[in-house]
Amino acid sequence: MIRRRTVAAWLGSGLLLAGCAPLDAVGRHDHAVGPRSTPDAPSITRASVTGNDLPRVSPTPQQIRRTGPDLSVPHRVDLLTAQGTDARSVALVKAALRRAGATDVRVSPLSGASRPAGPMAVVIGTVSAPHMADKLGRSNAFTSGTLPPEGYQITTSSLDGHIEVLLAGVDGDGVLYAAQTFTQLTADGRIAGATVVDHPAMPLRGVVEGFYGKPWTHEERLDQIAFHGSVKLNTYLYAPKDDPYERDRWRERYPRKLERELAELARHAADHHVRFTYVLSPGKSITYNDAGDRQALTGKLQSLYNLGIRDFALAFDDIHPLPVWNGAADFARYGPVSEQSAAAAQADLTNRMQREFVDQHRGMRPLQFVPTQYSDLADTPYKKTLRRALDDRVQVWWTGADVVPTSITTAQTRRAADVWGHDVLLWDNYPTNDYDHAAGRLLLAPYAKRTPRLGEHLSGVALNPMNQASASKIAEFTGADYAWNPRAYRPTDSWHSAAAHMTAHDPQGTHALLTFLDTQHMAPSWTGTPWQPAAPALKARLDAIERSWHTGRKHQAVTALRAQTRALAEAPAEIRRTVTDPGFVAETKPWLDALTLWAKALEHTGDGLEHRAKGEKGKATRSFTAAAELAREAAAVRTIPGATRPHGNVKVADGVLDTFIHRAAKTL
Repeated sequence: MIRRRTVAAWLGSGLLLAGCAPLDAVGRHDHAVGPRSTPDAPSITRASVTGNDLPRVSPTPQQIRRTGPDLSVPHRVDLLTAQGTDARSVALVKAALRRAGATDVRVSPLSGASRPAGPMAVVIGTVSAPHMADKLGRSNAFTSGTLPPEGYQITTSSLDGHIEVLLAGVDGDGVLYAAQTFTQLTADGRIAGATVVDHPAMPLRGVVEGFYGKPWTHEERLDQIAFHGSVKLNTYLYAPKDDPYERDRWRERYPRKLERELAELARHAADHHVRFTYVLSPGKSITYNDAGDRQALTGKLQSLYNLGIRDFALAFDDIHPLPVWNGAADFARYGPVSEQSAAAAQADLTNRMQREFVDQHRGMRPLQFVPTQYSDLADTPYKKTLRRALDDRVQVWWTGADVVPTSITTAQTRRAADVWGHDVLLWDNYPTNDYDHAAGRLLLAPYAKRTPRLGEHLSGVALNPMNQASASKIAEFTGADYAWNPRAYRPTDSWHSAAAHMTAHDPQGTHALLTFLDTQHMAPSWTGTPWQPAAPALKARLDAIERSWHTGRKHQAVTALRAQTRALAEAPAEIRRTVTDPGFVAETKPWLDALTLWAKALEHTGDGLEHRAKGEKGKATRSFTAAAELAREAAAVRTIPGATRPHGNVKVADGVLDTFIHRAAKTL
């Protein structure tokens, strides 16, 4: 069975603060986080989120509650750093305080003699750091008990008119996460009067660059890793299918230039508290029982270790239905190819690498393993052999009940843990768009239809993104929300937060981006059947317009259609103006261009309906003809050559916009 993590019970207590008036109610928490327990862990009691005027924090903390009025940020603030605080955490807190109005932020080490002269001090460090425990102990809001790794708490105390805000992490990761949450609690000259006790629901939360097609560039990977760290994702897996040195030429070392890039990625990941995991895929050509190939595999891992990489996975995916022996030594050792013999060979090789490489090197975590049968829940001879033969420490990746799962249920995760008999990680093929049914699509719906109890049976989740790196951030942001706190996750709320994040909280830009995201909401399954609907918001509005027309309210229908047309027409320019990531604007250009054409087609449709309502048949016909021509032009816009696999015509609210324009001309 899966080895579940035991967590000590904890419960935060309240604290009354002296401060100023509460924040306004824009972007606030207004939902509860329920209790959770597991069969072999003490019950964890979580207070509900209280005070719907608190700022919205992403990912949603396990416990956030108002414990007093907000605090005014004075001009002078002392920032005291304890053990476990890195430069990135300090920079985040300093920037947040300055945005809130502090003009003099003085940084100094926390010591027993620390006596800040200013009216406010922010103390940051690990809970076990010298002098931090004393400060936490004096705080009525201190949480007794033990938080899991990466956990943190934010509490505030007041003594003799001097205010201290304590940001305490279980470890260095927790310290950074406390700083990230603090930045979201600090705005408009105030710090929200809240207590936060938080930790992730799953140990591994990440993104796997595991798609086919043009791999991300080095610059895109650097940007992605920084983004992952900023939303509390802690893992990036390097597994681009079209990197020849990862798969087809796996025996070969990378050329010097690429080695330097990988080393930079590993350092960059460590700086952002992200685990850089290299996935090596030797399954297509390796001879498992050949000493030369085993030495080549060890040598490749060593060359990557020398670059600073400390986490590895061995992948045997996409060699269906079974591998072919590439040498007589495998037939001699394992006999004819079968599910059992293939699994035995893969387990032998993985176990040998675990014992002879991972166990012999410092700072490494156990290997991860991508099986050949990576989807479904059947207890096959292949899986039975792996369950018995694979080293217990090795974690196994699983894609769900299908290659592109339409949902993940609690029963499925429980079954996966039983079938594999190891710690199981979910390799979720969303929002990847490298398969035929996703041709011409950006998959920009929120992460959804995954059980809130996934962490009870699986050890983590990684999203496989799109060829378009920056556009993938919408799903990655919402996936980070989910992975941190599945029980509190609300897909639509998180989706709106992702849009606000991408536009630096510009209200018009956020609205425009959500309008565009809605046109890219449809997500196909592996067989093509949608598991997320096409343009649900737009469809609801167009359906309402049709109902108005059919019930005789034709003027109202045309007026509503004009308003919807304006929203679609204005969205591309607003997105280009407000989205802070230039990569997003560049990657989505064909879809934004097509949306402009669709909006013009919809405008002519509105003209046609208005003429029809007035009995102007000839004018109506001309308008509908112009709309049809623009619709054909919009549908012919192509994806960027070489940037998307598979290349094709872009799709914008297909089945909604095109259907409405056609139906308006024929039947309305």
